[in-house]
Amino acid sequence: MLLYYITDTKQLRGDLLAAIDRALRAGVGWVQIREKDLSARELFELTSAVMKLVGGAPSKIFVNTRADVALAAGADGVHLPAGSIPAAEIRKVSPPGFVVGVSCHNSSEVRRAASEGADFVVFGPVFETPSKRAYGPPQGLKKLKQACAAAPIPVLALGGVGLGNAGECVAAGAAGVAGISLFQQAEDLAGVVGALRGLPPHPARG
Repeated sequence: MLLYYITDTKQLRGDLLAAIDRALRAGVGWVQIREKDLSARELFELTSAVMKLVGGAPSKIFVNTRADVALAAGADGVHLPAGSIPAAEIRKVSPPGFVVGVSCHNSSEVRRAASEGADFVVFGPVFETPSKRAYGPPQGLKKLKQACAAAPIPVLALGGVGLGNAGECVAAGAAGVAGISLFQQAEDLAGVVGALRGLPPHPARG
């Protein structure tokens, strides 16, 4: 069960580094630093500080869009918007093991991302959520299921996902869930993580 915390200081009351540290300690395995308002230097400094928090833990840190910053700060990978530069191009300038994720909003984009070498995709919005209205209406579980079947790479469900519907996303084939408020605003984050990890996996994924 992949748990993917996407940062957003606009929705955060408190310190971002503290929020990321809390997520890592609670067992959130993947974190995407998605701070679009930061300069390249500020983003590098933030990512470098996050990498120090991780230490030797198995967590993975991704930088939104800026592969150059991710590489310079020693992050584990980059997360790209749909229609961005192909993952294969990034691999030409990155070390082995550098992970590339892509945002997708339909099955065609999932297939394209996989064919271009993406390691995983984040699909959404699955459910209604104010933060994703700019990306169109909710896709729903049926389209999530189609997206999960479109390519043999992990698909993470994003958009309005919470404890009440995460199980439905996994049942549709999702390898995990992604979110902002799900991980950033939970009072008992360790409890949320434990509940999510306790969901039965999709039969096709074991």
